[in-house]
Amino acid sequence: MTTASSDRWLSRYAALTAAIALLPIGMGALVTTLDAGMAFLDWPTSDGQNMFLYPWLQDFHANREKFVEHGHRLAGSLIGMFSIGLVALTLRRESRDWVRSLSIGILAAVVLQGLLGGFRVIADARVAALVHGLFASLIFSTITLFALVTGSTWMSGGRVSDTSTSVSSGLKFLAIANLLTVFVQSLLGGLVRHLGLALHEHLGGAILATVLSIALIVSSWRSGQAWLRSAAIGLLIVLLVQLVLGAGAWVTRFGFPTTGYVAVQQAPEQILFRTAHAVAAMFVLMMSVQLAARVLRLNWLDRGAGFQPATNLTAGAGRLETCPTLAGGAVR
Repeated sequence: MTTASSDRWLSRYAALTAAIALLPIGMGALVTTLDAGMAFLDWPTSDGQNMFLYPWLQDFHANREKFVEHGHRLAGSLIGMFSIGLVALTLRRESRDWVRSLSIGILAAVVLQGLLGGFRVIADARVAALVHGLFASLIFSTITLFALVTGSTWMSGGRVSDTSTSVSSGLKFLAIANLLTVFVQSLLGGLVRHLGLALHEHLGGAILATVLSIALIVSSWRSGQAWLRSAAIGLLIVLLVQLVLGAGAWVTRFGFPTTGYVAVQQAPEQILFRTAHAVAAMFVLMMSVQLAARVLRLNWLDRGAGFQPATNLTAGAGRLETCPTLAGGAVR
Protein backbone atom coordinates (compact mmCIF):
# COMPACT_ATOMS: atom_id res chain seq x y z
CA MET A 1 0.00 0.00 0.00
CA THR A 2 1.60 3.23 -1.14
CA THR A 3 0.69 6.88 -1.13
CA ALA A 4 1.62 9.90 -3.16
CA SER A 5 1.88 11.90 0.05
CA SER A 6 4.96 10.06 1.28
CA ASP A 7 8.23 11.63 0.22
CA ARG A 8 11.35 9.54 0.58
CA TRP A 9 13.74 12.48 0.26
CA LEU A 10 11.85 14.65 2.72
CA SER A 11 11.84 11.82 5.22
CA ARG A 12 15.55 11.25 4.69
CA TYR A 13 16.32 14.94 5.12
CA ALA A 14 14.32 14.92 8.37
CA ALA A 15 16.33 11.91 9.56
CA LEU A 16 19.54 13.77 8.67
CA THR A 17 18.29 16.82 10.59
CA ALA A 18 17.68 14.61 13.62
CA ALA A 19 21.22 13.26 13.32
CA ILE A 20 22.60 16.80 13.15
CA ALA A 21 20.56 17.66 16.25
CA LEU A 22 22.67 15.15 18.15
CA LEU A 23 25.65 17.52 17.82
CA PRO A 24 24.25 20.32 20.02
CA ILE A 25 22.60 17.69 22.24
CA GLY A 26 25.87 15.85 22.83
CA MET A 27 27.85 19.03 23.30
CA GLY A 28 25.16 20.41 25.60
CA ALA A 29 25.23 17.27 27.73
CA LEU A 30 29.01 17.60 27.98
CA VAL A 31 28.65 21.26 28.95
CA THR A 32 26.42 20.25 31.85
CA THR A 33 28.74 17.45 32.94
CA LEU A 34 31.71 19.84 32.98
CA ASP A 35 29.59 22.60 34.56
CA ALA A 36 30.71 24.84 31.71
CA GLY A 37 27.43 26.62 31.10
CA MET A 38 28.91 29.94 32.20
CA ALA A 39 32.24 29.59 30.43
CA PHE A 40 31.22 32.78 28.62
CA LEU A 41 29.41 35.55 30.44
CA ASP A 42 27.91 37.03 27.28
CA TRP A 43 25.56 35.95 24.51
CA PRO A 44 25.17 35.86 21.53
CA THR A 45 28.76 37.07 21.43
CA SER A 46 31.59 35.05 22.95
CA ASP A 47 33.95 37.16 25.05
CA GLY A 48 32.67 40.14 23.09
CA GLN A 49 33.48 38.59 19.71
CA ASN A 50 31.18 37.51 16.91
CA MET A 51 30.12 33.91 17.52
CA PHE A 52 31.23 32.78 14.08
CA LEU A 53 34.57 34.63 14.18
CA TYR A 54 35.63 33.60 17.68
CA PRO A 55 38.93 31.62 17.58
CA TRP A 56 37.22 28.50 18.89
CA LEU A 57 39.90 25.91 18.15
CA GLN A 58 42.50 27.79 20.17
CA ASP A 59 40.59 26.86 23.31
CA PHE A 60 40.99 23.13 22.72
CA HIS A 61 44.04 22.93 24.99
CA ALA A 62 43.91 26.32 26.69
CA ASN A 63 40.36 26.26 28.08
CA ARG A 64 38.31 23.07 27.93
CA GLU A 65 35.11 24.68 29.22
CA LYS A 66 35.12 27.46 26.62
CA PHE A 67 35.91 25.02 23.84
CA VAL A 68 32.95 22.80 24.71
CA GLU A 69 30.49 25.66 25.34
CA HIS A 70 31.37 27.47 22.11
CA GLY A 71 31.17 24.19 20.20
CA HIS A 72 27.67 23.80 21.61
CA ARG A 73 26.75 27.27 20.35
CA LEU A 74 28.05 26.57 16.85
CA ALA A 75 26.25 23.23 16.74
CA GLY A 76 23.05 25.02 17.75
CA SER A 77 23.47 27.39 14.82
CA LEU A 78 23.96 24.41 12.51
CA ILE A 79 20.72 22.72 13.52
CA GLY A 80 19.00 26.07 13.01
CA MET A 81 20.16 26.13 9.39
CA PHE A 82 19.02 22.56 8.83
CA SER A 83 15.64 23.41 10.35
CA ILE A 84 15.22 26.25 7.87
CA GLY A 85 16.00 23.79 5.09
CA LEU A 86 13.42 21.38 6.51
CA VAL A 87 10.70 24.02 6.30
CA ALA A 88 11.67 25.02 2.77
CA LEU A 89 11.71 21.42 1.56
CA THR A 90 8.44 20.63 3.30
CA LEU A 91 6.58 23.60 1.86
CA ARG A 92 7.75 22.60 -1.58
CA ARG A 93 7.14 18.84 -1.48
CA GLU A 94 4.50 18.14 1.19
CA SER A 95 0.75 18.64 0.60
CA ARG A 96 -0.61 17.86 4.08
CA ASP A 97 -1.27 21.09 5.96
CA TRP A 98 -0.62 19.62 9.40
CA VAL A 99 2.77 18.26 8.32
CA ARG A 100 3.71 21.63 6.84
CA SER A 101 2.68 23.26 10.13
CA LEU A 102 4.74 20.71 12.04
CA SER A 103 7.87 21.67 10.11
CA ILE A 104 7.29 25.34 10.93
CA GLY A 105 6.73 24.37 14.55
CA ILE A 106 10.07 22.56 14.60
CA LEU A 107 11.86 25.64 13.28
CA ALA A 108 10.10 27.85 15.84
CA ALA A 109 11.08 25.44 18.62
CA VAL A 110 14.73 25.45 17.50
CA VAL A 111 14.76 29.27 17.51
CA LEU A 112 13.14 29.32 20.94
CA GLN A 113 15.69 26.79 22.14
CA GLY A 114 18.50 29.09 21.07
CA LEU A 115 16.94 32.04 22.86
CA LEU A 116 16.46 29.89 25.94
CA GLY A 117 20.13 28.96 25.88
CA GLY A 118 21.04 32.64 25.63
CA PHE A 119 18.76 33.49 28.54
CA ARG A 120 20.46 30.80 30.60
CA VAL A 121 23.77 32.62 30.15
CA ILE A 122 22.50 36.18 30.56
CA ALA A 123 20.49 35.36 33.69
CA ASP A 124 22.98 32.75 34.97
CA ALA A 125 19.96 30.56 35.73
CA ARG A 126 20.41 26.83 36.28
CA VAL A 127 16.66 26.32 36.08
CA ALA A 128 16.80 27.70 32.53
CA ALA A 129 19.54 25.17 31.79
CA LEU A 130 17.22 22.42 33.04
CA VAL A 131 14.41 23.58 30.74
CA HIS A 132 16.90 24.02 27.90
CA GLY A 133 18.03 20.41 28.18
CA LEU A 134 14.53 18.98 28.49
CA PHE A 135 13.30 21.04 25.55
CA ALA A 136 16.17 19.68 23.44
CA SER A 137 14.93 16.12 23.98
CA LEU A 138 11.43 17.15 22.86
CA ILE A 139 12.78 18.81 19.71
CA PHE A 140 14.87 15.75 18.87
CA SER A 141 11.88 13.44 19.32
CA THR A 142 9.66 15.71 17.23
CA ILE A 143 12.12 15.76 14.33
CA THR A 144 12.27 11.95 14.32
CA LEU A 145 8.47 11.90 14.45
CA PHE A 146 8.44 14.18 11.41
CA ALA A 147 10.67 11.68 9.60
CA LEU A 148 8.16 8.95 10.49
CA VAL A 149 5.03 10.75 9.26
CA THR A 150 6.68 11.67 5.95
CA GLY A 151 7.89 8.11 5.41
CA SER A 152 6.33 5.53 3.11
CA THR A 153 4.83 3.41 5.91
CA TRP A 154 2.83 6.11 7.71
CA MET A 155 -0.26 6.09 5.52
CA SER A 156 -0.82 2.34 5.79
CA GLY A 157 0.51 2.01 9.31
CA GLY A 158 3.09 -0.43 8.02
CA ARG A 159 0.38 -2.94 7.26
CA VAL A 160 0.36 -5.30 4.30
CA SER A 161 -2.75 -6.23 2.39
CA ASP A 162 -3.23 -9.61 4.07
CA THR A 163 -3.15 -8.27 7.65
CA SER A 164 -6.27 -7.31 9.56
CA THR A 165 -5.13 -7.50 13.19
CA SER A 166 -6.38 -4.52 15.15
CA VAL A 167 -4.56 -2.65 17.92
CA SER A 168 -6.13 -3.00 21.36
CA SER A 169 -7.11 -0.02 23.49
CA GLY A 170 -4.95 -1.50 26.25
CA LEU A 171 -1.85 -1.18 24.09
CA LYS A 172 -2.80 2.41 23.33
CA PHE A 173 -3.11 3.18 27.04
CA LEU A 174 0.21 1.46 27.80
CA ALA A 175 2.01 3.40 25.05
CA ILE A 176 0.74 6.74 26.36
CA ALA A 177 1.46 5.85 29.99
CA ASN A 178 5.00 4.78 29.12
CA LEU A 179 5.64 7.97 27.13
CA LEU A 180 4.47 10.20 29.98
CA THR A 181 6.50 8.23 32.52
CA VAL A 182 9.67 8.44 30.43
CA PHE A 183 9.16 12.18 30.02
CA VAL A 184 8.77 12.68 33.78
CA GLN A 185 11.84 10.52 34.30
CA SER A 186 13.77 12.82 31.95
CA LEU A 187 12.63 15.77 34.06
CA LEU A 188 13.81 14.06 37.24
CA GLY A 189 17.14 13.30 35.60
CA GLY A 190 17.47 16.97 34.71
CA LEU A 191 16.83 17.92 38.34
CA VAL A 192 19.66 15.64 39.41
CA ARG A 193 22.12 16.92 36.81
CA HIS A 194 21.36 20.65 36.98
CA LEU A 195 20.16 21.24 40.53
CA GLY A 196 21.38 18.24 42.50
CA LEU A 197 17.80 17.37 43.49
CA ALA A 198 15.45 14.36 43.35
CA LEU A 199 18.11 11.64 43.20
CA HIS A 200 15.99 9.00 44.94
CA GLU A 201 12.90 10.04 42.98
CA HIS A 202 14.96 9.60 39.82
CA LEU A 203 15.92 6.07 40.87
CA GLY A 204 12.30 5.22 41.61
CA GLY A 205 11.24 6.69 38.29
CA ALA A 206 13.87 4.59 36.52
CA ILE A 207 12.33 1.42 37.97
CA LEU A 208 8.81 2.43 36.96
CA ALA A 209 9.88 3.52 33.47
CA THR A 210 11.76 0.26 32.96
CA VAL A 211 8.76 -1.85 34.01
CA LEU A 212 6.37 0.06 31.76
CA SER A 213 8.79 0.02 28.84
CA ILE A 214 9.25 -3.74 29.09
CA ALA A 215 5.48 -4.23 29.32
CA LEU A 216 5.02 -2.07 26.21
CA ILE A 217 7.76 -3.91 24.34
CA VAL A 218 6.21 -7.31 25.11
CA SER A 219 2.69 -6.14 24.24
CA SER A 220 3.89 -4.59 20.98
CA TRP A 221 5.62 -7.82 20.03
CA ARG A 222 2.52 -9.87 20.81
CA SER A 223 0.39 -7.55 18.66
CA GLY A 224 1.75 -9.24 15.57
CA GLN A 225 2.28 -5.89 13.86
CA ALA A 226 5.71 -5.75 12.23
CA TRP A 227 5.60 -1.93 12.32
CA LEU A 228 5.28 -2.04 16.10
CA ARG A 229 7.77 -4.85 16.56
CA SER A 230 10.58 -2.95 14.85
CA ALA A 231 10.04 0.08 17.10
CA ALA A 232 9.77 -2.17 20.15
CA ILE A 233 13.15 -3.70 19.36
CA GLY A 234 14.61 -0.20 19.06
CA LEU A 235 13.15 0.78 22.42
CA LEU A 236 14.54 -2.39 24.01
CA ILE A 237 18.04 -1.69 22.70
CA VAL A 238 18.19 1.92 23.90
CA LEU A 239 16.62 0.94 27.23
CA LEU A 240 19.30 -1.69 27.90
CA VAL A 241 22.06 0.73 26.90
CA GLN A 242 20.56 3.39 29.17
CA LEU A 243 20.44 1.02 32.15
CA VAL A 244 24.10 0.10 31.67
CA LEU A 245 25.11 3.74 31.33
CA GLY A 246 23.03 4.66 34.36
CA ALA A 247 24.82 2.07 36.46
CA GLY A 248 28.15 3.36 35.16
CA ALA A 249 27.19 6.96 35.93
CA TRP A 250 26.20 5.99 39.49
CA VAL A 251 29.42 4.06 40.18
CA THR A 252 31.74 6.66 38.69
CA ARG A 253 30.01 9.41 40.64
CA PHE A 254 29.45 7.74 44.03
CA GLY A 255 31.98 4.93 43.97
CA PHE A 256 31.60 1.21 44.67
CA PRO A 257 32.83 0.57 48.25
CA THR A 258 32.47 -3.21 48.13
CA THR A 259 35.05 -3.39 45.35
CA GLY A 260 37.25 -0.61 46.71
CA TYR A 261 36.50 1.71 43.79
CA VAL A 262 36.56 5.38 44.82
CA ALA A 263 34.88 7.93 42.58
CA VAL A 264 37.06 10.80 41.40
CA GLN A 265 35.15 13.94 40.48
CA GLN A 266 35.57 14.98 36.84
CA ALA A 267 37.58 11.86 36.06
CA PRO A 268 37.44 10.91 32.36
CA GLU A 269 35.29 7.83 33.00
CA GLN A 270 32.85 9.88 35.08
CA ILE A 271 32.53 12.51 32.36
CA LEU A 272 31.98 9.81 29.76
CA PHE A 273 29.30 7.88 31.64
CA ARG A 274 27.37 10.92 32.88
CA THR A 275 27.32 12.54 29.44
CA ALA A 276 26.41 9.33 27.60
CA HIS A 277 23.69 8.61 30.16
CA ALA A 278 22.08 12.00 29.51
CA VAL A 279 22.18 11.53 25.73
CA ALA A 280 20.84 7.97 25.93
CA ALA A 281 17.88 9.24 27.95
CA MET A 282 16.88 11.30 24.92
CA PHE A 283 16.98 8.17 22.77
CA VAL A 284 14.69 6.37 25.20
CA LEU A 285 12.23 9.26 24.99
CA MET A 286 12.55 9.37 21.23
CA MET A 287 11.83 5.64 20.82
CA SER A 288 8.92 5.94 23.25
CA VAL A 289 7.50 8.69 21.04
CA GLN A 290 8.07 6.58 17.93
CA LEU A 291 6.32 3.55 19.38
CA ALA A 292 3.44 5.58 20.83
CA ALA A 293 2.94 7.35 17.48
CA ARG A 294 2.75 4.03 15.66
CA VAL A 295 0.30 2.58 18.16
CA LEU A 296 -1.92 5.67 17.94
CA ARG A 297 -1.72 5.68 14.15
CA LEU A 298 -2.84 2.06 13.89
CA ASN A 299 -5.56 2.63 16.47
CA TRP A 300 -6.79 5.66 14.51
CA LEU A 301 -6.83 3.69 11.27
CA ASP A 302 -8.84 0.95 12.96
CA ARG A 303 -11.41 3.43 14.27
CA GLY A 304 -11.52 5.90 11.39
CA ALA A 305 -10.97 3.69 8.37
CA GLY A 306 -11.14 0.23 9.92
CA PHE A 307 -9.92 -2.90 8.26
CA GLN A 308 -13.06 -4.44 6.83
CA PRO A 309 -13.33 -7.54 4.69
CA ALA A 310 -14.04 -6.95 1.01
CA THR A 311 -15.41 -9.86 -1.01
CA ASN A 312 -13.97 -10.82 -4.36
CA LEU A 313 -15.29 -13.56 -6.62
CA THR A 314 -12.51 -15.91 -7.64
CA ALA A 315 -12.79 -16.47 -11.38
CA GLY A 316 -13.73 -20.04 -12.21
CA ALA A 317 -13.63 -21.13 -8.59
CA GLY A 318 -17.29 -20.61 -7.83
CA ARG A 319 -16.56 -19.31 -4.30
CA LEU A 320 -16.03 -16.07 -2.47
CA GLU A 321 -12.71 -14.97 -0.95
CA THR A 322 -12.24 -12.13 1.51
CA CYS A 323 -9.29 -9.76 1.82
CA PRO A 324 -8.88 -6.87 4.29
CA THR A 325 -8.95 -3.38 2.82
CA LEU A 326 -9.02 0.11 4.17
CA ALA A 327 -12.62 1.22 3.99
CA GLY A 328 -12.98 4.68 2.58
CA GLY A 329 -9.54 4.77 0.94
CA ALA A 330 -6.24 6.11 2.21
CA VAL A 331 -6.19 8.12 5.42
CA ARG A 332 -3.67 10.83 5.90
